[in-house]
Amino acid sequence: MRRIAVGIGVFVLAAGSVSAAEWQVLSGEEISAMLTDKSAAYDGATQVFYASGRTLYTAGADSWGYWQVRGNQYCSQWPPSGLWDCYGVLVQGQQVRFVAADGSFSDGTLKE
Repeated sequence: MRRIAVGIGVFVLAAGSVSAAEWQVLSGEEISAMLTDKSAAYDGATQVFYASGRTLYTAGADSWGYWQVRGNQYCSQWPPSGLWDCYGVLVQGQQVRFVAADGSFSDGTLKE
């Protein structure tokens, strides 16, 4: 999930193909509220989204990066790269889906 580039046009197409009854597309404000000081568990990894804008991704080893919301997308940066990758965000109950420009996605489970 960390390094996939995103474009709004593809996200809109991907989100449009997801049933509204199943997944809810989040606004920027909703993304911030949902992720700030929370964590997500993925297959073999976890990620914490700190209010400071730092994020910790752990999959056997710790990887520190940065996160922020731009428009209606979650964006992250992982040093030493200075590039930001952005994703559309959908939610279904405690499940969260980060959707990349190419339509690929990464699913996680939100934790407190």
